[in-house]
Amino acid sequence: MASIKKVTIVGPLAPPAGGMANQTKKLADFLRSEHIDVQVIRTNADYRPSFIGKIPVVRAVFRLFFYIVSLLSKLKNTDVIHIMANSGWSWHLFAAPAIAIGRLYSKPIVVNYRGGYAQEFFDKSWRWVNLTLSKSHKVIVPSSFLQEVFSGFEVKAEIVPNVLDEALFSPVKSTSESSNPHIIVARNLEAIYDVATAIQAFALIKATIPSARLSIAGTGPELSNLTKLVAQLNLQDAVTFTGRLSPSEMAKLYQSADIMLNASTVDNTPNAIIESLACGTPVVTTNAGGIPKLVSHQHDAMLVAIGDKQLMAEHAVAILNDDKLAESMVNNGLNTISKFYWSNVWLSLKACYHDALIRSKTAEKAQ
Repeated sequence: MASIKKVTIVGPLAPPAGGMANQTKKLADFLRSEHIDVQVIRTNADYRPSFIGKIPVVRAVFRLFFYIVSLLSKLKNTDVIHIMANSGWSWHLFAAPAIAIGRLYSKPIVVNYRGGYAQEFFDKSWRWVNLTLSKSHKVIVPSSFLQEVFSGFEVKAEIVPNVLDEALFSPVKSTSESSNPHIIVARNLEAIYDVATAIQAFALIKATIPSARLSIAGTGPELSNLTKLVAQLNLQDAVTFTGRLSPSEMAKLYQSADIMLNASTVDNTPNAIIESLACGTPVVTTNAGGIPKLVSHQHDAMLVAIGDKQLMAEHAVAILNDDKLAESMVNNGLNTISKFYWSNVWLSLKACYHDALIRSKTAEKAQ
């Protein structure tokens, strides 16, 4: 590893915040803690000039132009290229150019694929995806769920888990009272996260435990619809939309909560579940996508079918009314997330970087 002194990460950064943006920043910070020089090429850089951001289509062309220029100028001076990749147009517009330019400079390329829609995307576009993916030297994914998707297309992907900031996301002694339970939702307000079902589940919880309250952290296009739903259910006095929170604010929210509800319909390895477990907060979640490969039902989380608000509420109430069950889930959850600590992630990532470097040198000699 001594030969790898500089890593270039290609990926998004906040704002806007999101799972991939947060992971890009965390990865950069932790690599720097290993005394590695890190530069980040943003796939969502600010528009230049700023007024371009108000013009549809034109703004996309401008962003892509400056992105390509940045790739051309920065990728020639690095030891490893680490690409945070996603499904859909994100792959074609951002991952594919980074791979192509990385190969132009004969650099080791690690593709860190994270798209929850991978199966659907590959089914439709595998021929085009593989044209560039095959030029990379290593594919890594955060879950066995995505590993199996790649295996179905005869591509070997190594599992390198998401990075968890264990200093920030950790349990604290609970100050909440069981008679006044705090329920939280920690997903953006987008259709695929189905926050509406979580709100409806909360309404059922509140019917059993009238003093329960709900905090919803995140922003997104569904805010207006969700606000109306809260009003229709007469929950205005019990539900708070916190807006987007900083990582430290999110940690405090998890630590203050008795239950975290996750009603997503499409998912991979959601940071919200990992962070909640790390803070000692029990999770009731749908079994969407890769979630059943992250947690196990009645062990470290409670799993329900997508859209099943009734069972989601029943599991939450059961946890709130059974201290031994809650304690067991908390302890099991803490064991589950240990693999996301940087000390463990770094061992896997370091080996992948080394492997990519060897493959790159072998390919260069063969030319």
